[in-house]
Amino acid sequence: MMIKFILWLFTFCLVTTVMGQKANYKQAERFLNLGSLVGTTSIIPNALKGTDKFWYKYQTGDGVHYYLVDPSSKTQRELFDRERVAGEISRVTHKPINYKDLKISGVRLEKGNDVVYFTSEKIEFQYDARSGKVIPADSVKVSVEKKKKGENKKLETSPKNNKTQQWNGTYSPDSCYTVYAKRHNLYLFCVRDSSEIQLTTDGTPECSYAGKSLDTTGKKVAAPVEWLAGSKYFYVEREDKRKMESLYLVNTVTQGRPTLNEYKYSMPGDKNIRKNELHVFSVDQRKEVEFPIEKWKDQTLTVYKIGKPVKNLYLLRKKRTCDEVEFCRVIPETGEVKVVIHEKCEPYFNDQLFNVHLLHDGEEIVWWSERTGHGHYYRYDKDGNLKNVITSGGWTAGKIVKVDTVKQTLYFEAYGQKKGEFPYFALLNKVRLDGKGDVQLLTPELATHKVHFLAGGRYFVDNFSRADMEPRSVLRNSDGKIVLELASPDLSRLYETGWKMPEPFTVKAADNMTDLYGYMWKPADFDSTKRYPIISYVYPGPQTEAVPFEFSVVTAFNNAALAQVGFIVVTFGHRGGSPLRDRWYHTYGYGNLRDYPLADDKYGLEQLIDRYPFIDGERVGIFGHSGGGFMSTAAICTYPDFYKAAVSSAGNHDNNIYNIWWGETHHGIKERVVTEKKKVKNPVTGKDSTITVKTVEFEKPNIPTNIELASRLKGHLLLVAGDADNNVHPANTMRMVDALMKAGKNFDMFILPGQGHGYRGIALDFFKRKLWFHFGKYLLDDHSSEGFNEIDAYMRLK
Repeated sequence: MMIKFILWLFTFCLVTTVMGQKANYKQAERFLNLGSLVGTTSIIPNALKGTDKFWYKYQTGDGVHYYLVDPSSKTQRELFDRERVAGEISRVTHKPINYKDLKISGVRLEKGNDVVYFTSEKIEFQYDARSGKVIPADSVKVSVEKKKKGENKKLETSPKNNKTQQWNGTYSPDSCYTVYAKRHNLYLFCVRDSSEIQLTTDGTPECSYAGKSLDTTGKKVAAPVEWLAGSKYFYVEREDKRKMESLYLVNTVTQGRPTLNEYKYSMPGDKNIRKNELHVFSVDQRKEVEFPIEKWKDQTLTVYKIGKPVKNLYLLRKKRTCDEVEFCRVIPETGEVKVVIHEKCEPYFNDQLFNVHLLHDGEEIVWWSERTGHGHYYRYDKDGNLKNVITSGGWTAGKIVKVDTVKQTLYFEAYGQKKGEFPYFALLNKVRLDGKGDVQLLTPELATHKVHFLAGGRYFVDNFSRADMEPRSVLRNSDGKIVLELASPDLSRLYETGWKMPEPFTVKAADNMTDLYGYMWKPADFDSTKRYPIISYVYPGPQTEAVPFEFSVVTAFNNAALAQVGFIVVTFGHRGGSPLRDRWYHTYGYGNLRDYPLADDKYGLEQLIDRYPFIDGERVGIFGHSGGGFMSTAAICTYPDFYKAAVSSAGNHDNNIYNIWWGETHHGIKERVVTEKKKVKNPVTGKDSTITVKTVEFEKPNIPTNIELASRLKGHLLLVAGDADNNVHPANTMRMVDALMKAGKNFDMFILPGQGHGYRGIALDFFKRKLWFHFGKYLLDDHSSEGFNEIDAYMRLK
């Protein structure tokens, strides 16, 4: 048997050497699971109440460590002696404890932080840093339990606080009422006299006041209720899906008979879509307050919460055309809806970055807008009068991280502040809310920064990295000065495998003016004298791009592992991609939701081919998932002589049957006013009269599809879909398959049973290898993947 295997292996090596470059699947396998060699890359501070001090957990190749940080003294030390603590836990529990994998929770410190209390193996321990003693904190535990029992007893007898009673629902601020749902309707319960009042009667399973709760019985269930200050009014948001049409999937991997999965799904141009409703109720009147909230047909509503009960209610309503919004204040006492801010932004609002922040219970409003071409913040008063511009310039202001109302300071992320550099790194800034003074950059390192402010607001933990830079964590003060270096990862074992950082590059878009930014992965045994096929990993946006912003060993479907097979793998942006740049960039594809990124990908690859002699321009591949799956198929069909192979997974090949947000926002939908005459009877005279009635309708968009390109396919296309994908329905792939068959084209296709939009487990591993094999076969001319089982057995043997 061994002789037969050796003969097979010799023949296999001989044949692949003759046919073409051999695919290095063995090296790719080694790169599949490198995440365990990295450990912790980001610190989450656990604050100690009433101080700036915090502790955190960090894992490296030396195991798990627990650190205590004191910002004021600029010190950091381990919370305890790991070996001593593990030994004592083992002595008490009689269980073997690995001190390098110590699991604790519930940390608190006393007596000047020298005494540490923590829980492990369901037992509370006390560690004294001065003596090094570790003992079970039984006496403390009993004391705490007694204290809790005493508090509960006190609460139960308090006439003012009835929340400890058996009443269900959401309590009013004064604890006199609670609201809950039952059989999809709302009920108000008076705690004082135990009376129950039914407030609504129109609740149904597809239009329920119980929110996402099934509420199929008569039991009381929670409802998404929010109370206003004074306990006189509350509101609830509701979704009406009654007229929405359904989509269907078959659950194929269930036991017994396959079952049907039905769910509501709105598509571009649908007449009946999900309706957002807002209902405000008066406690005194025991009924709903009527107010004129409906302005535009099929508008969407977003309620803005301040974080505590306030007198008025604030909401944003947006047109279905996605280019006009109104920020409104609802006054429950009068039923008035006052428009505070009205804004138009064509062709659509940037959903990813748009933000509203309310200050001083709504007395001031921080408003994000792309009115100048870049997203920036503006300050308004409560009546919608512009007080001042907060930020401005040729860069983009992003997420609000913190607002210090005492110091009148806004902390926020920003992108593209350093001209000519990678524009997608989130940098932390601060600026005065009154716009006086310059914007101050607090994290100048060119990387993606993720920060955690400590409770006092004087310090923050800054975790930053980029795809080609190791993660770093530091403690900074509120002016951005580094106070202390925190723990850092040990990546030595990772580098020993041959793993290398991807290399950044810049190319021009097809207009030969716009800069596009990306990264390149190479094989670990890269030889600059050889020529390698190039593969482009793509995602077209417009809400994001495939370019990695942070350090990772598993970008996408593990681009580093794919490169080990014997490829140069790249990813870069395209016009119409990221919303983190300017408005022109991310709206470039509006009205052309198929073709907009294709020329940029081809032209970018051509530049890399011209720039690097080790790239073979005759062997070009492309792959992507979801929108990237859609794009990879469009690309190989649009430029059939350029791309030789493509892998397309979960692609929305027909955006006319994809979700409403994607198609209507980024391709567009037109509204039209329909005028018709109707006869009505005059209630006074009894005579008929004719009136003119105007209604708004929406034209169903005609979005270009990949199906229309099927006849142009020349290269080697692999289509993949999960049969349980309720995001991009597998019908998208099936329609593409049907079109290719009708066009007489040869292609490959497989379905992943039971998989949704994101592949998991064995199915994900299977897909990754099929991705390798497809490109190995058609770009390296290595057909060894056809003996997959034998190769797999050989790898396990080795």
